[in-house]
Amino acid sequence: MLCLEGDLGVGKTLFVQSLAHTLGVEGEVTSPTFNLMNVYEGICPIYHFDLYRLETEEELEDIGFYEYTEDPEGIVVIEWSDKFPQCMPEDHVEVRIEKSDDADGRRIIFASIGERYQEFIKELESFVYFSH
Repeated sequence: MLCLEGDLGVGKTLFVQSLAHTLGVEGEVTSPTFNLMNVYEGICPIYHFDLYRLETEEELEDIGFYEYTEDPEGIVVIEWSDKFPQCMPEDHVEVRIEKSDDADGRRIIFASIGERYQEFIKELESFVYFSH
C-alpha cells in the first residue's frame, strides 16, 4: 500500500500515472477525485483512491475501501491518506511529494511505516537518483 501525501496540485496523480504505466497499464490514468476510486489492470490490479472529498470513516466503508486494501494481488495507492491516518494499515509506504526549489522540480520522500516494507525501501534506494 502506497499512501500519497502532498499539497493540492503537487503531482500525486502524475506519480500514480507513472507507476501504472510502468506496471503495464495501457489506458488513461486519471484522478479519481469524483469517482473516489479507479481500478487499472496491468501486471497486477492497481486500486487508486482519492480521499480528498471524503469526510467520515463511514464513507470509506461505503466505497469498499477495506475490501480493496485486503487484496493480496493488487497494489493500493491512496491520495490524501493523511485525512484518515487511523484507517491506514500499520504497515504501508508513505510517499510524500513536495515542491522543490526548482519551480518544476519535486522532492519525493519514501518511508516505511511499520516493518513490512523496510526491505522494499532499501531496495528502492538503489534505483533512485539523489540530488541536493
